[in-house]
Amino acid sequence: MSVYTLGIWLVHPGRENDFVQAWQDLARKTQEDFPHTQAVLMHDHDVRNRFISTGPWESLEQVEQWRASETYRHGLEVMKEMLEHFEPHTLDEAASIGRD
Repeated sequence: MSVYTLGIWLVHPGRENDFVQAWQDLARKTQEDFPHTQAVLMHDHDVRNRFISTGPWESLEQVEQWRASETYRHGLEVMKEMLEHFEPHTLDEAASIGRD
């Protein structure tokens, strides 16, 4: 089973587009370092400045390596001024449907 990262991002109102661009930049650079990486950024319908990101990883060690990387640290530094709050989580898959 996979390990997942989950980010809950609360962005300063009016900075949503800047945040999405910065997140995409971080995701592209992450994919250069970890070519099999997949991620999605979702925008909350009810709380317009809240975003949720998630993606599967091959192992906990890979997540730890990514979070220790210059790519990750730099990406968060760029986004820091756009954020009211950020919660990073690491999750283990408990169950799934619809996958082969």
